[in-house]
Formats: sequence, C-alpha cells, structure tokens
Amino acid sequence: MAFQCQRDSYMRELVTSVVSCSPAELQREASGKKETVKGFNVKLLDTVLFPEGGGQPDDRGLIGGVPVLRVTRLGPDAVHFVASPVQVGQEVRVEVDWERRFDHMQQHSGQHLITAVAENLFGYRTTSWELGRQRSTIELDAPSVTPAQLRALEDSVNEKIRGHVPVNVQLLSVDDPAVEKVRPLFAVTSFLDSLHVLEYVCVFQVRSRGLPDDHAGPIRIIDIEGVDANMCCGTHVSNLSHLQVIKLLGTEKGKKNKTNLVFLVGNRVLRYAEKSYSTERSLVSLLKTGPDEHVEAVDKLQKSVKLLQKTNLSLLRDVAVLVAQNFKNNPQRGNFFSLHRKEGDNEFMSIIANEINTEETQLFLTVGEEKGPGLFLLAGPSGRVAEMGPRVLEMLQGKGAGKNGRFQGKANSLARRAEVEALLQQQHTAEGE
Repeated sequence: MAFQCQRDSYMRELVTSVVSCSPAELQREASGKKETVKGFNVKLLDTVLFPEGGGQPDDRGLIGGVPVLRVTRLGPDAVHFVASPVQVGQEVRVEVDWERRFDHMQQHSGQHLITAVAENLFGYRTTSWELGRQRSTIELDAPSVTPAQLRALEDSVNEKIRGHVPVNVQLLSVDDPAVEKVRPLFAVTSFLDSLHVLEYVCVFQVRSRGLPDDHAGPIRIIDIEGVDANMCCGTHVSNLSHLQVIKLLGTEKGKKNKTNLVFLVGNRVLRYAEKSYSTERSLVSLLKTGPDEHVEAVDKLQKSVKLLQKTNLSLLRDVAVLVAQNFKNNPQRGNFFSLHRKEGDNEFMSIIANEINTEETQLFLTVGEEKGPGLFLLAGPSGRVAEMGPRVLEMLQGKGAGKNGRFQGKANSLARRAEVEALLQQQHTAEGE
C-alpha cells in the first residue's frame, strides 16, 4: 500500500488505529556512542510518518503524544519505534515533525530535478545520492564537472523553479503498461553497489529489473512535468516553486571515474546564507577589512604566524640551553633537577636533558597548564627511571613509554605534579643515603 504520507506529503497529522504493539530494541548512536534503547514496535492502519527509503531518512513525530524515534518499512507495513507502549485497537493521532519532513521533501525533489537536468544537459547519469543532515550529495557517473557546467546546471534548475513547474504523484499497478515507459532515475548497475543509500523504488523500472521482492502495492511515479518522471517512494513537493532555490556548492572527487556533486535546497540555502553572513561580519570585525580583502588578510596573518612560530621555537631552544647551563653552573646543585614551564614542547625538554649529564642527575620536566594537560619527561639512571616511570604515568593520568634512561609522554592532568616531584625527591634522597 501507499501510506498517507506518500499520497499527500503535505498532510501533517492523521487519526488512525493501532494494529499491533510489541516489545523491541533500537540500536542508535548518541554523542558518537552506540546505545541500545528498549521500547516498542508499533504498526498502524495508516501513517503520515515516512519510513526511511529511496535515499531519504525517516520522519520523526508523535503517536498519541508518544515520541517516535525511528520509522522503518517492513514489506507493506511501516514500523514505528516508540519508547512507551500504545494500546492495540485504539484510535491515535499521528503527528509529523513538519520542519524535518519539509526539509526532506525539498532536498529529495531537488535531487530529482538536478539528476534530470544533469543528464539532459551533459549526459551525466546519477549513480547514487545521499540526503545528509547539513548538505546532500549526488554521485554523477562522470570523472569531473567543470565550473562552467556547474554554473549552467545551477542556472537551469533554478529557472525551472521560477517556472512553477508542477510535480505530480501517480500510483500505478505493477503490470500497468505505463510503467514500462518510465525510465529509472539511477543507473541500475550502480544500484547493486549502493544498497546502503538507495532503497525501495528509487532505482528500478520493473520487477525483473530490480523491484524488491518484498514490494507490495502500487508503483509510485514522481512526475516533474516536462522534465522527467521516475519511480520513487519518497515524499516530494507538489510544485518546483516550493523548492525556493537550489545552490550547488561544488564538487568532490568520488569513486573511480565518478564525481560527487554537493548541493543545498530551499531553507537550507537560507540558513547557509545567514551563517555565511554572520561569519563574514565576524571576520570584518576581527580582520578590520572588507569581505573582498579577507583572503589576502588571512594569507598575511598566516605568514606572520609562521614567522613568529619559527622565532619562538628558536628562542625556546635558547631558553632550554640557558636553563641547563644555569643548573650546571650552580655550585650548590644536587643530582636532582625539577622544572615546570607553561610554554614548551618535547624538544624543549629534550634539549635540557641532553645538556645535563642524566647518568648522574635525575630530571623531572613538565610543560603545560599547571592543573591541566601537558607533557612530561623523566630522565636519569636507567634502573631508577624504569622503576619510577610507570608510577609517574599513573599519577599524571597519562600515556607514555620509556627506554635508555628516559620516560616521557602526555599527561591528562598535572594537578599532582608536586606530589610526583616530592616522591622522586624522596626516592632520590633515600638511594643517596
């Protein structure tokens, strides 16, 4: 069957009945970590929530006030995953997250338009596409796309948007002769390599050429009048004017002999323009120049920073040598030397260690924030360093390793540096006695 969201993509809510509700688990990623959520799979008599497919992500929304965390397609059914159960047989109001839905409608219809025009203008077939959270990409079966072609493509698709071209949805039976006249939106050969991106009816012509075995119900045709007609299960705008505008951001190198075309449609273009303007105003304030001079100003700054870094490294090396010489020239020096410096690096500490005879003197050097992360170097007699290195590592919550009388690494926290120094001093004094 075609769901209500496919019959009318603009419908935002629907009252329907709960067919089934069974315990289930959902694997999802939150803050970069995978987690398992316990909940329930709910099937409805009909739905306005689109299940993922055709390269388009699924909808979000509510079922009887209960948030829907995922919608998937299982044969003829849409399966809604919710955290709380709903009663089988009861009538419920299903509401769609309209902002998310309309964004997907704009990006998906925009992809159809770009795909059709790219093939009509240049013969470039689309082999896959991905609707991303911030930007979307179309994989073109072309080794490259020139800047002139990119401009011509963008001009052409936006001209059709300004032309208020209608977008119609047709539902045909599988054996309808009209199905044979509809060509696939993507190259069928590439579909077999892109199943992770393209599902359901976004790629095929008839069952013998790729229609999924679990497909049920009518074939859905998205017809952009005078432009192209293709099979697709996704949600779409009813008129190209609803896309507002398409911006082609550029191209990226794709798989062998393919090019990824990056694009934004509609509200995403507006948000991109707003963000770009905000960034531009911030740069004007920081660089004290107009937008046209930003690239030149940043280039000058980068050259100045590189020169300062080179000078700073040279001075840091000189400071390291002076620190070591000052210690060696001190007639009251002992055989234990400890130093912390906020500014420095591994080379700074290594120069000090090289200048001082660590076969007789034990060194404990650190650089970084006093209570925060930093670097450390423990140097001295091999046996003592090998014994104390792991203890220092543990106290500084760090990572590192050692050999030949040196143990060094990164410290997650230098908060216990004084304790480490006291421990090393105590151990050094005990061995001396």
